[in-house]
Amino acid sequence: MGMRIPIETSARHAHISQADFEILFGKGKGLTFVKELSQPGQYVAKERITITGPRGTFRNVAILGPFRKETQIELSVTDTRKFGVPVVIRQSGDLAGTPGCTIQAGRRSIELDHGVIVAKRHIHMTPTEALQMHVSDNEEVFVITQSYERALIFADVVVRVHPNFRLAMHVDTDEANAFAGDDSPYGVLLKMFDGDVYNLASWAEELQDGIKR
Repeated sequence: MGMRIPIETSARHAHISQADFEILFGKGKGLTFVKELSQPGQYVAKERITITGPRGTFRNVAILGPFRKETQIELSVTDTRKFGVPVVIRQSGDLAGTPGCTIQAGRRSIELDHGVIVAKRHIHMTPTEALQMHVSDNEEVFVITQSYERALIFADVVVRVHPNFRLAMHVDTDEANAFAGDDSPYGVLLKMFDGDVYNLASWAEELQDGIKR
């Protein structure tokens, strides 16, 4: 068996720039630490926001610290349908051309013209772990989940490598609900078709053609 990769679920949340935070919460204000997250230096803040799209509103949305260069809202695909924005699947920080929304805290609000994404599923790992698993930064891989009677294979999983990362695969709530994971779900890298999802699609088409014949 390959190296076990813990799978963690990310519910809807926001990363925020210092400038936007000060507009919403006051000049000179900072994020209030509440709880550390699995990735070193990342944490949940006490402050919460309300976000509004063309068709819906989500209240009490968590902000994750520290401050980011740009404000970013991460939703699931189901969330985007309720919210009324297009599904734009991106890596964190790749925000050009994405939909925007209104952010509110108390009586203060800001209008984002971009920044709402569905986060592309990804794995955080250290350079040593990348060497052990024979993968590289920004490579896309397959991961098979360990799950009771609902195991599945995730394609298009982006590898993200940094010395400060802690090994973990991050999925959103839709993806997590697709497999009946236990309290400590994990996955294993699956080597097939050289990691190329398009080869997987071609293989499926060939199988279907064979059935039709």
